[in-house]
Amino acid sequence: MKFYKFIGLSGCALLIISCFLPWTFYPDINKNFTGFFSEQNVYGKPAIIFVFVAVVSALCILIDRLWAKRTALFFAALNIAYLIKTYILFTSCYNTICPQVKYGFVLLIAGSLVIILAAIFPKSNIRIPG
Repeated sequence: MKFYKFIGLSGCALLIISCFLPWTFYPDINKNFTGFFSEQNVYGKPAIIFVFVAVVSALCILIDRLWAKRTALFFAALNIAYLIKTYILFTSCYNTICPQVKYGFVLLIAGSLVIILAAIFPKSNIRIPG
């Protein structure tokens, strides 16, 4: 991949930006939830974890060492697992009311997928002895 660092860093930026955008709309209370806001903080602030993972992934993408590539893969997989948990939490129906998924959540998913693809297929000039 010729543009590995650019693609990986743009995925990290997309992930961070999507945390501030509306993720879901709850019609019963007429409010949008983001990564940093939920009514009475019921769902917590999952965007803090996403921003942390995006920053660590960006640093690992910029470092040309084998341990950094492996660390980036670990954090990308952790990000996907936390994304699945957050998706289930925010989009589950309750009392016959189903929240509407907004564009912020779609961008969150896209950013996470770009990060995992950049971590799986890094461009590396590292030679492994042996």
